Amino acid sequence: MTVRGRRRLLAAAAAIGFVAWARAGDRGYAVVVSAATLGDEGWKRVAEALRAKHGAALIAHGGRVEDALPELRALFPRYACFVARPEEATREFVGRVHRLARDLDDDPYADVLWGILTGYDAANALRIARCREPLVVRRAAAGTEIALALCEEGLWYSELTRGRMVKKEKGGAPRELRGPDDTTEALVQALTEYRADLFVTSGHATERDWAIGYAYPNGSFRCERGGLYGLDTRGRRHPIDSPNPKVYLPVGNCLMGHIDGREAMALAFMNSCGVNQMLGYTVPTWYGYAGWGCLDYFVEQPGRFTFAEAFFANHAALIHRLTAAEKLDAGDRRGLLHDRDAVAFYGDPAWEARMAPGPSGWDQTLAERDGVFTFEIVPRSGAASFDPVSRNGSQRGGRPFLEFLPRRIKDAAILEGADLRPVVADDFILVPRPRVCDPGRRYRVAFRAAVFEN
Repeated sequence: MTVRGRRRLLAAAAAIGFVAWARAGDRGYAVVVSAATLGDEGWKRVAEALRAKHGAALIAHGGRVEDALPELRALFPRYACFVARPEEATREFVGRVHRLARDLDDDPYADVLWGILTGYDAANALRIARCREPLVVRRAAAGTEIALALCEEGLWYSELTRGRMVKKEKGGAPRELRGPDDTTEALVQALTEYRADLFVTSGHATERDWAIGYAYPNGSFRCERGGLYGLDTRGRRHPIDSPNPKVYLPVGNCLMGHIDGREAMALAFMNSCGVNQMLGYTVPTWYGYAGWGCLDYFVEQPGRFTFAEAFFANHAALIHRLTAAEKLDAGDRRGLLHDRDAVAFYGDPAWEARMAPGPSGWDQTLAERDGVFTFEIVPRSGAASFDPVSRNGSQRGGRPFLEFLPRRIKDAAILEGADLRPVVADDFILVPRPRVCDPGRRYRVAFRAAVFEN
């Protein structure tokens, strides 16, 4: 970047009360935004809202998000939010953010919990940016099978078997019921009347629609001028206005995260469906690791991770498998590379959305004393403790255990548990999941580390 360009960016930042370098109090959160977006009054308010909410630093760039790397390295924040107008939030932009997030240091893992904050318009994005109230996911709805036993309550409709439905009432067990052959209206009502906090989908999709049935004819969800609606098999239209804050996981959908213009499904979900955070493939999906695996961390370890942390953990699991697997055939390598930079995370990454606490197959704890960290995993379901909860989807189960560290560390030295092949990064520990669980063992890793200072 030229000196003149750098001065122009600093002037744009100073005009709204930001600075574009790290200060001692700003090390937790960075807002990354282009000078063109700062020059738009409505989108400037979005960046300003994030700055006010998180006490954030701002990093302004001239249009190439990679130009933010020096400031991000100097700041090394816990969170980075990339504010982007819809025309900026392209498939290529998503890939560049993925690579940028891994480039803050020399290890292959992402170094910040990141999100791209956009919306159908600036007012939509501002609503998301201003949301402070944490979300506890108590009610789930899905167009594919999910682990309802681990949800407080919820329902799902099968994409594979016509009329199959499972519902769980609060305090009860999941029950299989007979649902409608065409589930369009029922899924619309799950959002507008049932007011689900979590929505999960799979199956065929494009940037303009979601085909509800995968193995049989069904209706669809579509979008128009920032609004979402269901279109059933009889041609009836069911508008969707669902303002309660929620998270959306289109874990098995092609292209649902690809914003190729304002008439994109992702933007309609944010605008008319109350979605504050979502993931989404920006390309056709066939391998599935980066999408389906987020259920393994978010839904199937209820309450352990926020949605942003679950997305980060699953990406770390993908990188670990890609770089550390002893045996990885050509097809798996191609699939992991296909998924690695193709799934977007939209929303404020520090906004807290997590499942209501529920049972897990194991307990995990992290303790620190005199510079020594001890990470311990205790099986709670016998020999089946580490088994997959649900096998619906692609590339399910077997995800590593992961725990975030309370602060960044460096120079980690393993003191105990080297046989478990742990990975200690600067802000998390990852332990590959054993293929066979010994229910009588306490799986323990201890390591000494120094405090990271930048």
